[in-house]
Amino acid sequence: MKSSSLFIPLFLIIVGALWLLRSLDLFPATTLIFAFVLMAAGILIILLDGINKQSIVSGPLLIYIGLAIYAVHQYHYRIDVFFALGMMVLGVLLLIARTDAIPYKHGKALSASNHQNNLNNANNPNHHS
Repeated sequence: MKSSSLFIPLFLIIVGALWLLRSLDLFPATTLIFAFVLMAAGILIILLDGINKQSIVSGPLLIYIGLAIYAVHQYHYRIDVFFALGMMVLGVLLLIARTDAIPYKHGKALSASNHQNNLNNANNPNHHS
């Protein structure tokens, strides 16, 4: 049996099983699953990528969005409060990422210094390529 022909039967089995679990209230709400997936993705980004200028923004931001979705769904907090707080959190994370204490992602520091050298060479009339 071809692997492409397995897609439809497996898809139907998985969707049917999830639908059954949801219908029997044995499966959490999709919103909660989405919130936990976002939080887990944020934690995994930090753990797998380490602390760098990209992960210091994306990891905590995904965790914050997941927590906000969870709080709005479970406790019926106002979403506009989380949007306002989220803007402040993102601003703080972007400022932290700009500091010299946070390293570039592997290989990015080299490309950033190469970019600066290219700019310096373009502005130097004595430099011939």
